[in-house]
Order: sequence, then C-alpha cells, then structure tokens
Amino acid sequence: MATLYTHQGQNVRKTWLLMTTFFIIVIAIGFIFARIYDNASILVFFVIFSVLMNIISYWYSDKIALSLAKAHPVTREKYFDLYNLVENLSITAGLPMPKIYVIEDSSPNAFATGRNKDHAVVAVTTGLLAILNKTELEGVIAHELAHIGNKDMLVSTVAVVLAGFVSIISDMLIRGAIFGGGDNDNRGNGIIAIVGILVAILAPIFATLIQFAISRKREYLADATGALLTRYPEGLASALEKISLNARPMRVQSGAIAHLYISNPKGDGAFAKKVGHLFSTHPPVLDRINKLRGSLS
Repeated sequence: MATLYTHQGQNVRKTWLLMTTFFIIVIAIGFIFARIYDNASILVFFVIFSVLMNIISYWYSDKIALSLAKAHPVTREKYFDLYNLVENLSITAGLPMPKIYVIEDSSPNAFATGRNKDHAVVAVTTGLLAILNKTELEGVIAHELAHIGNKDMLVSTVAVVLAGFVSIISDMLIRGAIFGGGDNDNRGNGIIAIVGILVAILAPIFATLIQFAISRKREYLADATGALLTRYPEGLASALEKISLNARPMRVQSGAIAHLYISNPKGDGAFAKKVGHLFSTHPPVLDRINKLRGSLS
C-alpha cells in the first residue's frame, strides 16, 4: 500500500539522474562547439558552467520557482486559518512545518517546492482560498505535503532550473553558430558545425521531455497519499472539481514551473483537449477525481 514516503528513494535517484544527464548534455554541447571554433577554453567553460548550474539548481531552485510564480511569504496573523491548517496537517504527516507563500491570482492553484522536507514551501493562490471550504483546502494541502514527503518537489524543481538553463545556452549557441563572426576555417568542418546546431536545437526539446518524464503518475500518487493523510478522499476530489470548473490561465505564469502546480496554470485549452493531454504536465482532472471517489467504494 502507498504511504506518504513510498517513492522517496526513487525520487532521490531521479534527481541524481537528472543532474547527471544535464551535465552530460552541457558537456556534449561544449565539446561540439569547442571543435567548431577550435577553442578548448569553450569546453572548460561549459564544464565549470555545468557544475555551477547543478549546485544552483539544488540549493536555489525553490527561490527561483517562487520568484517565477511571484509568490510572497505570509504570516500566521494575516492567514490564521491557512497557517493552522498547514501546521496541523504537517504534524499529522510527521513533517516539519513548511513555509507558506501566497500568490495574488484569482485562478485557483497551489504547488510545493524546496530541496527537502526541512526547506519546503507550500504556495497557494488567493483564488484557491476564495473558493474552497475547509475540508477541500485540507485535501489540497495534504496533496502538496504528499509531494514533500515523497520528495517529488526536489526532482521537479531541479528540472525547472536545468531545463531552463539548457534552453538558454542552446539559444546562445545557435545564434553564435549562425550569426557569429570569425574565420570559418576556425570552426572545423561543415559536418561538425551542422551537428552542433542540431544538438543545440534538440537539447531544449530533450530537456522539456525530461520534465514530462518526471511523470504525471506523481500527481496520482500525491492524490492517493494526500487522501490517506486526511482520511477523506472526497475533500480533495471536491477541491479538484471546483478547481477544474473555475480553471483559467494564471495572470503570471511560466511554462518552466507549470508541472509543479496541482492544476495546469495555463488552463485546459482547446489544443490540450485535441491531443488528449498527450503533452500535458498533468493527468486529466476527471481521471483523478474518479480514482479518489473510487477509493471510497
């Protein structure tokens, strides 16, 4: 049976695999462009860059995610009921009290971030607080605490930073390879140049696929373990129903952190419906609700 800590070890391994994959991708890009420009210092730069980005992604990914979401910390005095609810559920889950952040947005949503349970954050939108009753909000918070207990947010938040940096350096290199100056004789042969451009183009696509590979199953697991925590699956099921009915694109959104939210911050557009959620960061809400309500029977 799934527990709050079912996939901790697996997610730690995923994080190391993700960081290693990022290291290999960046070194490969650096090697190819060092050959193109016949300059070994490019490879040295990319090795240093890769190491630094792995460190930053581990230690500061939560701050980057919160900044992208425009979230701000709150106090017990201003959000007394929310603060007490998170505190009580954290005690029940056997987890340290996470920091609480609020996003000023009418779209109902929430996410968890942080490198471990001692440095965890739960962020909710004002829209979520406006439409949910206490049991529904408990269901959502329990879902986010399940992500913390399972260390889902570690691998997910690290993916945000690494995928973003791969996209940035790829864009820089494509521009340099196509529009950069210098003697073409110092760029190696044409085949290597073409390979370099292809790698730079495909790298961010591959990085995005890694984000999808983090797996939508973690949402199902968090739903199930959150329901175990509250002992009331209907609370989360009802919350997801309300979130779905009130879904609208968030005012401030970043595709880099879309997979962190409990619901797609871009809303369920017509394109997503046509492709059957194939490229969605979240499983279909109706499936999640049916699984939760099925657990009651």
